[in-house]
Amino acid sequence: MFQHIRTTLKDRAMMRTIFLLAWPTMLEEALQCIVTYADTAQVGVMGANASAAIGLTTTVTWMTFYPLYAAGMSVTSAISIALGAKDTQRAKKAASQAVLLVLILGLTLMVLTLAVSSALPRWLGGAQEIRRDATVYFAIICTPMLFRAASIIMGSALRATGNTKTPMLISTLMNVINIILNFLFISPTRPLTVLGHTLTVWGAGWGVAGAGIASAISLVIGGTLMTVAAWRSPVLGLCVKTVRYDRDVMGQCVRVGVPIAGERVLFSFGQVVFTAITARLGTVAMAAHSIALAAEQAFYIPGYGMQTAAATLAGYSAGEKSEKRLMQYSSTIMFIATVLMAVLSAALFLFAEPIMSIFTPDQQVVELGGLALRIVAVSEPFFAVLVILEGIFSGLGDTKAPFVFSLISMWGVRITTTWLCVTVFHFGLGAVWACMAIDNMTRFTMMMVRFLRGKWKRRLELD
Repeated sequence: MFQHIRTTLKDRAMMRTIFLLAWPTMLEEALQCIVTYADTAQVGVMGANASAAIGLTTTVTWMTFYPLYAAGMSVTSAISIALGAKDTQRAKKAASQAVLLVLILGLTLMVLTLAVSSALPRWLGGAQEIRRDATVYFAIICTPMLFRAASIIMGSALRATGNTKTPMLISTLMNVINIILNFLFISPTRPLTVLGHTLTVWGAGWGVAGAGIASAISLVIGGTLMTVAAWRSPVLGLCVKTVRYDRDVMGQCVRVGVPIAGERVLFSFGQVVFTAITARLGTVAMAAHSIALAAEQAFYIPGYGMQTAAATLAGYSAGEKSEKRLMQYSSTIMFIATVLMAVLSAALFLFAEPIMSIFTPDQQVVELGGLALRIVAVSEPFFAVLVILEGIFSGLGDTKAPFVFSLISMWGVRITTTWLCVTVFHFGLGAVWACMAIDNMTRFTMMMVRFLRGKWKRRLELD
């Protein structure tokens, strides 16, 4: 493995390929993180209740993303493997299945999420004073689910062709629109001092609902533009006549996507249970928990930013039947992501409270969230490897084992230990986040052992 890393780091062509695929996606992740920070900080000014209202349903919102993420990864795998094998017709068929997946998943998830939005905060054990805001926010951001599906799945199709710049530019526009609308919709009309001059800035004063509306509008714009870009791609070759069901290619997408969706949904459902257990610690702890989760996202950027490059290059290498290239790309991307996240985790550990104070003036929340961030910072470099390994196996279409590992780790480690810490031993938020860090380390260990053993290579018939 280390020999593959040394060889690849000296190969300018391979490093250029990794860089060209990874940097737009990393920038996209960074911009998305800025939007999350803006949402959290602007809502946090209104107090712990507003932060807790958004944080209460955040894990359920993530759960709706995961079937879309799984579909995107399955499309990435199908297209990249086809292009690696120089089978352009199969790649175009996979793009057609992506359109069908957008329609099926987008409409289904919209109906399901809106149906449960009114009861969800009560199911999650949220305090009475935050339930209404939590319901309104969740319903608003789930209404444009079709456009969210288009943004994720069609963006994955574009990235599988090696075009990571266009999705990055569209995401940039989405994020800029979101930030501007947050500024206008969340706070009421207020004075603003710029260069010594005081101006009156209009604001709708919609609070939590305003943050949801801003996100919904940006999703509609982003999903539309991503679909138009995919439709214009000559590699994907989409047109109305070519969008038809293909049993073989859709079967490939389903075989890859269902375990990813199952793993992500069960993992996210575990997050919902995790949040519900955490909610028992009170509103202040819940606010600290939700803000710390948002703050932590910035430190995932190298891992998730390079995951798409890992998946795409693994798919290309599998299509070419080249084990050597697969191992070179995989090992090197893991190494780079780990180094970057190690640096960021050190910053997270050292500046935990100042980072928390960006989002809320509540000192109790800052101190409690700072403790949580320091605890999880220790596991961040290992999490980087885990994220890249998930991308590699997804790109190869080998997704069943990661599903099993995630199921064991989330429910056997995180949920069980968190329940014991909160309900039996009556520990605080620090213990909850320690359980989360242990879960990450457990999944990393299982995935890394499987990767190093290499038995998964036999199915791919690599040279």
